[in-house]
Amino acid sequence: MERSNYSATAPIPAGPKRNSLGLRIWHWASGSLVIFQLITILFISVIVKVKGLAPEFSKVLAEKGVTMAPDQLRGLSRIVAHRIWDWHIWAGLALSMLLAYRVLVSFRHRGSQRTSAKIAHLQTQAAQGNAAARRGIWIRYAYRAFYVVLAVLVVTGLVLVFEDYFRSIEHTAKEIHEISMYLVLAFSVAHIVGVFRAEVTDAPGLVSGMINGGEPVE
Repeated sequence: MERSNYSATAPIPAGPKRNSLGLRIWHWASGSLVIFQLITILFISVIVKVKGLAPEFSKVLAEKGVTMAPDQLRGLSRIVAHRIWDWHIWAGLALSMLLAYRVLVSFRHRGSQRTSAKIAHLQTQAAQGNAAARRGIWIRYAYRAFYVVLAVLVVTGLVLVFEDYFRSIEHTAKEIHEISMYLVLAFSVAHIVGVFRAEVTDAPGLVSGMINGGEPVE
């Protein structure tokens, strides 16, 4: 009789996880870049206060017996601002590539990994009177809206980076970019608060699921 190679202690092969590896990479990488973007703006506007550096430079140089014309002091301030903006721009370019990567990842999702399948599952539960599922549907649609806002943020940011080719819409793009930034900031705060609330109430394991992939899907 042929012997079986099956062992009772051998691990059972698992199917694809609910949160794919590509989605997890995108989630943490894009989240880190968005936070870094906000930090650069925080440095320029609040911590360093680039617009107020000229008087500070003038004071320090005066203590050493050095005087500089106002336009020269503004030039020094611009050096600091440009260096921080360079970081902001490179992070933005990386974010644009991650957004393209997210689109590719979505096409590779299978079965219950797809967002549409997750929404359909929640709708089935909501039809049975599950209040948490109804809230989950709104959250899923909020994520979709976030992707749209993020795309607008990236596109307008690219317009500002290559402003020499888009002079006619540069001002409009800048205004839309700033509004999009505030929307992304608001969503990020709401996302963190919502995940924390879910972890301690009715949906524990969200964070670990975004790290290890969560349960296998059908």
